[in-house]
Amino acid sequence: MSVSGDIGGFRVGPGELGFLGAGLKRPECVLCTANGDTYISNWEGGVTRIAAGGEQHDIVDTTRAIGTNGFAITAEGDFLCANLHADGGGGAWRVRRDGTSEPFLVEIDGRALPPANFVGVDKAGRVWITVSTWREPRSLAYRPEVADGFVILVDGRGARIVLDDCGYTNEAIVDPTGEWLYVNETMGRRTRRHRIRDDGTLGPRETVTEYGDGVYPDGLALDEAGGVWMTSVISNRVIHVAPDGAQTVVIEENDPETLAETERAYRDGTLSADHMGKVDAEIMRSVSSIAFGGADRRTVYLGNLLDERIYTFRSPIAGAAPSHWNFTW
Repeated sequence: MSVSGDIGGFRVGPGELGFLGAGLKRPECVLCTANGDTYISNWEGGVTRIAAGGEQHDIVDTTRAIGTNGFAITAEGDFLCANLHADGGGGAWRVRRDGTSEPFLVEIDGRALPPANFVGVDKAGRVWITVSTWREPRSLAYRPEVADGFVILVDGRGARIVLDDCGYTNEAIVDPTGEWLYVNETMGRRTRRHRIRDDGTLGPRETVTEYGDGVYPDGLALDEAGGVWMTSVISNRVIHVAPDGAQTVVIEENDPETLAETERAYRDGTLSADHMGKVDAEIMRSVSSIAFGGADRRTVYLGNLLDERIYTFRSPIAGAAPSHWNFTW
């Protein structure tokens, strides 16, 4: 493997995928830990844990409308869940290992937060929350010209918006050095990054890469060579972005005609939730997130929007260790 992060001609076919889990409830986000456990978002109020030995159980609060999208594991072992459920109060919620929950952040600057997309915790314990749009319904932001998505930072100084011009903010990940915040803009079709200043404010936008037709960047993960691995919903693609910005499609499964129809709707300003849920594929059902696991962090785990299991394959390069890597149940 080149130190440049180039993965050469590496590619995986849908038929080469492995599978994990059964009966999962909208497994949009997946996180892995060093001991082999896997944690997956659960739309019914929290997360699902699949232990290294294969045992699966839900950690949910069914008394609340917490539709978990992206989530993070804190140093204390709680789960901070982005609540995408329109009836659940939006924002981010803390779900404990016993299944009880409480609001973590549901308003900002005196204004109630809409449904949130993702929560990340970095190695310094800072919490990053993304909200894709203020618009209701969210589908009104499925437009190339809309850029009202934002990122909230929660640290020792409190909670404040540190980025507010994103074209449908999706996952936001801090790199292993703690110096850079990487952000996916789904409708802006871009991965950007910002240097994190000592006071938590962000430096100017640096464009990591921009994507072309049919790409709707959602989840992302970083590898040990400085590359970015990105998932695209709708087109069912995983794209590797080398440090120099070069893109390699690692895996994809889609119907060209359906994808072209969705692309026309995006260009015409008529993209809707119906388009987002229309994926013609035999195996992959709108891949949405990516994580590296296994003892060597070379097993790739893919979350998705429309299946009841997650997908796996082996990577030629190891992923960077996330902040929760050494968490044990």
